[in-house]
Amino acid sequence: MSASILNARNLNKVVPSAEGELSILSDLSLELDKGDSLAIVGTSGSGKSTLLGLLAGLDLPSSGEVRLAGHLLGELDEDQRARVRAEHVGFVFQSFQLLDSLNALENVMLPLELEGYRDAAQRAQQLLERVGLGTRLHHYPRQLSGGEQQRVALARAFAADPDVLFADEPTGNLDSQTGAHISDLMFELNRERGTTLVLVTHDERLAQRCHNLLRLEGGRRVDHGPAE
Repeated sequence: MSASILNARNLNKVVPSAEGELSILSDLSLELDKGDSLAIVGTSGSGKSTLLGLLAGLDLPSSGEVRLAGHLLGELDEDQRARVRAEHVGFVFQSFQLLDSLNALENVMLPLELEGYRDAAQRAQQLLERVGLGTRLHHYPRQLSGGEQQRVALARAFAADPDVLFADEPTGNLDSQTGAHISDLMFELNRERGTTLVLVTHDERLAQRCHNLLRLEGGRRVDHGPAE
């Protein structure tokens, strides 16, 4: 068994289309250790989000395998994969995906409460203070700016100390200054907590901050290695 936190081997994803089978990803492999960071870059339609979904166990490959935190995802059913994600994974999306009916503190507390943390409120407050929202704990998403909502989403993602954080265009809906601040926070938390980062991004500056770069073109790897 690999000692890596995330290991993918020979991933292929094929889907049916009107013209026949359509190849979304072809023969992709990668390996990341705890604390590593990887940027997945490429044009729209290159397969970036599909790859992210396979690595996180949100979807299964047509062939190949993904091992996440020691679990071979293809051998698990949907409920078991959801349990692996709950125990080992955090997510940050471009669209924030906060619950409108919950305030900032409650949004961050929710995954902790679902996992049975007795100190959910304390942990959530500490993380919100860490991302600069200590005075906005009881504000609802509609009362927060886009940058503030993304900081809440980031605090929620890190709340349960995930082994891997998957982020899909985490700065895509933010202005450049706010996006840079969100990027700084992600890498600070990455260093402090040893969380492995896997980022899908169009932002080359964000990509260059990662230890590793995987560039996709038409579902195939055209560049894989240390970021310059």
